[in-house]
Amino acid sequence: MSDKLTDGVAAHSGLPVAVLSGGCFWCLDAVYRELRGVREVTCGYMGGHLPAPDYEAVCSGTSGHAEVVRIVFDPVQISFRDLLEVFFVIHDPTQLNRQGNDVGTQYRSAIFWLDEAQRNEAAQALTGLAGAFAVPVVTELSPATLFHPAEDYHQDYYRQHPGQGYCAYVVAPKLAKFRTKFVSLLKQDA
Repeated sequence: MSDKLTDGVAAHSGLPVAVLSGGCFWCLDAVYRELRGVREVTCGYMGGHLPAPDYEAVCSGTSGHAEVVRIVFDPVQISFRDLLEVFFVIHDPTQLNRQGNDVGTQYRSAIFWLDEAQRNEAAQALTGLAGAFAVPVVTELSPATLFHPAEDYHQDYYRQHPGQGYCAYVVAPKLAKFRTKFVSLLKQDA
């Protein structure tokens, strides 16, 4: 099952959508669920050539897809720029086709823009990072393509499995760093 993303809105809600890739989608999913104004986060796949990718095909590195999160957000409470600021703190935008020990094009750093406003905002954010790192930022800026939701067991994975090894040693530290740096953007119940 795939969802066509058009005009930067989620057809079911009328709210804007952001699509980001920054390593394993479990990390991004856990963080973005805690932001005020975020209404929905869905793990999935984007940017490849298979018509119906699944986790196995994406993990093989041969489908061309990236692990992404699709974020439906209320722009009155949080901006696309805020989402990008969080994005650049919770992953390393200088690592090409990897995040830590997760290696392959499926883990690339990417912003999949849905309209010209998002493309421009993301380009400005990337330009603003110039010189912030000792090595070049490699985040890909690409138009959104067909979004393929990941299998059900990937959705909200961290909340369901906080003690699982990857969650405990990779996701939890990213979540802690995020909570410290972005206190003002947290949901009240987070």
